[in-house]
Amino acid sequence: MLNKAIIMGRLVADPELKTTGTGTSVCSFTVAVDRRFVKQGEERQTDFIDCVAWRTTAEFLAKYFTKGRMVNVVGSIQKRNWEDKEGNKRWTTELIADEVNFCGDKRPEGHSESTHTSYSEDTNEVPQSSGFMPIDADDDLPF
Repeated sequence: MLNKAIIMGRLVADPELKTTGTGTSVCSFTVAVDRRFVKQGEERQTDFIDCVAWRTTAEFLAKYFTKGRMVNVVGSIQKRNWEDKEGNKRWTTELIADEVNFCGDKRPEGHSESTHTSYSEDTNEVPQSSGFMPIDADDDLPF
């Protein structure tokens, strides 16, 4: 059996870190994901996927991600059932995050493309702030 889901979209709100009674970190968040296809003459549909991250993944998410940030989430789908205060049976389907990754910078208001530092293979120039150094193609690699 296989239960693996991968989504990419923007955070709907700032993730909020909580702690369980036993001291385990947990973070619930929602990712807005555009559907791939658009019917002619209609607007693109968006799905809002509820996600949950635990432990160090939850702490990482709460520390580095904010509303509007593009995020890639890898995990598994889980269905949860419970009974509310009035005795009604409730359920939800969530993506339990195993991995959360950056996908780019938040787009500034009014800009259509994200701003980020990039590397061009054509010029072999690496920005100083990237932490990378160009290597000579003629040198032997150590591996």
